[in-house]
Amino acid sequence: MFVKSLPNMLTVSNLFLGIVAIILAFQGNQYVEYAAITVIIGMLMDGLDGRVARMLNAQSEFGKELDSLSDVITFGVAPAFIMYVVALQDLNLIGIFVTAVFPICGALRLARFNVQAGVPGYFIGLPITAAGGVLATLALYHHVFNVALLAASMLLLAFLMVSNIKYPNFKKVGIPKAAYWITPIIVAIVVVFAVKYPQQFPKIVFLPLAVYALYGIKKNVDLLLKKLRKEKKEENESLPFE
Repeated sequence: MFVKSLPNMLTVSNLFLGIVAIILAFQGNQYVEYAAITVIIGMLMDGLDGRVARMLNAQSEFGKELDSLSDVITFGVAPAFIMYVVALQDLNLIGIFVTAVFPICGALRLARFNVQAGVPGYFIGLPITAAGGVLATLALYHHVFNVALLAASMLLLAFLMVSNIKYPNFKKVGIPKAAYWITPIIVAIVVVFAVKYPQQFPKIVFLPLAVYALYGIKKNVDLLLKKLRKEKKEENESLPFE
């Protein structure tokens, strides 16, 4: 019984970390790095619960719904509040609106994911896990980037979540069962490194997450340009010779 409930325990851990991230965000700017780290650790939990469920053959509709609800908090609400505390609260009503849009789009993204059949090997729209990770770590650059740019980036991430852009799905990449014993060690190493270097760690994580988010935009632009070139070529070939 305990073994079968392990995936749900990981999901609840993810939810717990999201709540802790929100609390840390409102404790002052000196705790923002720890709030971002908490979201990153939540990403690890979110990546593990599905894999463990498949490994133990413990997948269920209850676990699926619990995972979605947890993701809205940890990767929707928590990162939005982190950004609001460090930057957007200076924008008054606009800041409140932008803060609300992000988790709303995240909830829409998850609802669509739960009811629509996806494309094998791909996510349709930027996963809320990646979007929340980008936003939580981007907030740490609030001294570098203009507030307007941060707000625009937040709206862009929200749009990418509800878009039809395809993103590679790494969640279903197989891991040998014999390798699962090393997972707690990896999580422990990440936690120790994050606690020891709270300022540097989340900023490093921001880079691969941002590249992943931008990858979808680049791929979509490439497909659009390819389609336009094809249409232009067909149009030229259909013209009569003079």
